[in-house]
Amino acid sequence: MNLPDPTFRTPVTLMSGFLGSGKTTLLNNLLRQTHDRTLAVIVNEFGEVSIDGALLRTREDGVELFDVSGGLLAYGGDDDAFRRTLRALLDRRHTFDHVLIETSGLAAPTAVMVALQSPDFAEAFTLDATLVVVDTPLLLEGAFDPDRPDQTVSAELARSAAQVFDAQLEFADVAILNKIGGLSDAQLLQAEADVRHRAPRVRFLELAHDARLDTQLTLGLNLHGARRAAHHAPVSGAPGDLSGPLHDHTGLDGHSHGDLDAHVHSLSTHQHFHEHDPGWQSFRLTGAGVQDPQALATAVRNVARVFPVLRVKGFVTDAAGQRHALQAVRSRVDLTPAPARADAPNELVFIGYHVSRKKVTEALGRAVPGRWE
Repeated sequence: MNLPDPTFRTPVTLMSGFLGSGKTTLLNNLLRQTHDRTLAVIVNEFGEVSIDGALLRTREDGVELFDVSGGLLAYGGDDDAFRRTLRALLDRRHTFDHVLIETSGLAAPTAVMVALQSPDFAEAFTLDATLVVVDTPLLLEGAFDPDRPDQTVSAELARSAAQVFDAQLEFADVAILNKIGGLSDAQLLQAEADVRHRAPRVRFLELAHDARLDTQLTLGLNLHGARRAAHHAPVSGAPGDLSGPLHDHTGLDGHSHGDLDAHVHSLSTHQHFHEHDPGWQSFRLTGAGVQDPQALATAVRNVARVFPVLRVKGFVTDAAGQRHALQAVRSRVDLTPAPARADAPNELVFIGYHVSRKKVTEALGRAVPGRWE
């Protein structure tokens, strides 16, 4: 009988990224590649219900999922839900090869990093890497540049969004440029330059085509281990100077690498970032009766153009009984088929900045049949 190694520390990969950057889709695609390892996945959502958890829970491969909704991960003291979840994993940690944590789109990684370094967890878990998923089109549009004269949102909202985005990037080991379909090489180079300007200490940039990355580029990186001169095997064949820009995306296979020494973050001056901007608000609406998903998508798009709503996600069922997942980032709205669930409610979670639930509800009521409340 092989007894577990008492000195083994379970690696933890932390995935962050601003609202709607594609974290859950990328995470789902990563999980599809991990048949050779057992995983515990912790998903945090700012809203009162877990929509992302529901999307991940459609899997049937034994990945164990833990939802922490209704606030920011590791925000609120020693007795918050995140720490309770980690404590629940302590006695079972030898049954998992790896832990993945997806934070809320409004959270910086710092509080989770501090928790992992605390006496309660430092001997049981080790931070493998911090990944930050970037909505590349939004970055190129200047959505995180509050001083741009063509901003389509209020200056206060733009400043707060930029603060969250920059705080996420500052503590990233790997920045993942997502949603890059249709972008030119020049646009990708501009996005890379923007990320490196905002966060010079980001060590790796990866390109996620269709929200897909090889697990060798995201799991088992051990970027917070002993200092060393070379990275792990998956990038050993990358040509040329690894600290340069992505002049040849084909040759580099989508990687750009900076200083390869172990990434050491100073957290002491950043522990108060999670004194969360109270302007960010979330609410859940439920819809009665049969819904027209296309009409609802149009209504959500118009709501985002009128009100300071940055993210909408949820599920609706049409007249034929088909369930749909609705995902919106600002005024970009997508509908995709979702697995049927008996008695599943029509529900949408809205996240915005100083957004009025009453006005959004009234706008939906005028635009689509059925009562939303």
